[in-house]
Amino acid sequence: MDPLTIGMLVILAVLIFFMFRNGQKRKREQEKLQSQVVPGAHVMTNFGLYGTILAIDEGDNKVQLETSPGQVLTVHRQTISRVVDDEVSADAGTTTLNEDNAELTGEPEFGERATDQSETSTTDDADAAASDSRDKKNDE
Repeated sequence: MDPLTIGMLVILAVLIFFMFRNGQKRKREQEKLQSQVVPGAHVMTNFGLYGTILAIDEGDNKVQLETSPGQVLTVHRQTISRVVDDEVSADAGTTTLNEDNAELTGEPEFGERATDQSETSTTDDADAAASDSRDKKNDE
């Protein structure tokens, strides 16, 4: 056998090893998640919906998810992507940004440019000076 063939076989063997290893790791994580998915658990779906599990139908792989009081959704069991800890949900609640917070903190809304007050006043002064010079040219 030539050394190039041996090298290619070794690389192929390493790739196969890592493929099996990653598959087993994902399987363990999925089993761990499914063991935590029980009624009463606070969860997040893979499309970003938070809620509390009310009931699980093992036969149909359906989960009854309460998103807010009185709002119950039925989702497939595999859409549950993680169980949310109380610490994580408490942190997430304090970092939300809405329009009221944006006004209080002076942060721009989505799509607006971020400029500070000194730039704004300087820009306004420059615009006023430019319009004055244009008016003088037009008058002449």
